[in-house]
Amino acid sequence: MALTEDDIQPQMTRRRPGQSAITTPRNEKDRVEIQSGTEFGITLGTPIGIRVLNENQRKQDYGNQTMDLYPRPSHADWTYLEKYGVKASSGGGRSSARETIGRVAAGAIAEKYLREAFGVEIVAFTASIGNEFLFPPTPTHPTSATNPEFLKLIETIDRTTVDSFLPVRAPNAEVSERMEKLVQEYKAREDSIGGTVTCVIRNCPSGLGEPCFDKLEAKLAHAMLSIPATKGFELGSGFGGCQVPGSVHNDPFIKAPAVPAGQTHATVPRPRLTTKTNNSGGIQGGISNGAPIYFTVAFKPPATIGQAQKTATYDEEEGVLEAKGRHDPCVVPRAVPIVESMAALVIMDAVLAQKARESARSLLPPLKGVVPVGQGRPQQ
Repeated sequence: MALTEDDIQPQMTRRRPGQSAITTPRNEKDRVEIQSGTEFGITLGTPIGIRVLNENQRKQDYGNQTMDLYPRPSHADWTYLEKYGVKASSGGGRSSARETIGRVAAGAIAEKYLREAFGVEIVAFTASIGNEFLFPPTPTHPTSATNPEFLKLIETIDRTTVDSFLPVRAPNAEVSERMEKLVQEYKAREDSIGGTVTCVIRNCPSGLGEPCFDKLEAKLAHAMLSIPATKGFELGSGFGGCQVPGSVHNDPFIKAPAVPAGQTHATVPRPRLTTKTNNSGGIQGGISNGAPIYFTVAFKPPATIGQAQKTATYDEEEGVLEAKGRHDPCVVPRAVPIVESMAALVIMDAVLAQKARESARSLLPPLKGVVPVGQGRPQQ
């Protein structure tokens, strides 16, 4: 397929540090250079190598005497040392969110294929920061899945709209302003705060996902929880769905509406049925049902903060750590494109698995004596 740096750069730019006053002040351009795997703007089918130079590193921030002595509380400094017997000296190495740059580059390529082949749209946005929620739970709507405004939002939201609410990427002016103010307050105190990102995948083909251990939601959870600083994942109605009865939570089937002209893809048959509601989050039995897939990912407060913290040294002595460096007071706004990229990689894998199955099945002769679906069960 056609592929150039211009296809990858937009997502890299959305992820990069130094975007606003509430992110790390590291000013990286994150410019993409394709090194191999394409020629004259066309992929060759061989591995695609990409280089992104780190132009604004300050390794000395991590080499001060204090940070050499202490594992940072809630960071991977200690667990990496326990596992490998050695650790990276600059900022956590592989455990740093800097490693997500490769995920975003790969995700942008997968997403281009999904968009061109199936019309798939993947959009994520900030759903909460601290105790500020885009759709706060209420007795009537303990989960966003039953909130008509939320359901309307995930049907129409796009990245241009999300990015118009920078720096926090929460698509509501009033809520966005409160979230920004909250992050600024924590930054001023040299502290940090967490939050959640909601992602929706529209026009996803039905039938994706494997039974049992590789259910589509399990693969999505695996991918999302592999992102640094994640602590939770919920699909569809999530935990809030546990507070409503089955008569409310069940998603009745209805005839799928006609696809608007110009939005069809000739190679992709559209489902004949869809669901009236979508508490299932577009996945039933671990397999996509054609409705929008949506999920929420929880991110903890960044571990590295400037406040003095009583903790212990690597040598088991009590002391006080005041961490240095340039760190995000809240990772949520920059996590948005990372979540989108991981979603694209999961759906791409599922598409390849399903297309392999369909191709193998198409080579077999038609089965005889099987009553078509909808005409009753075969005679015994």
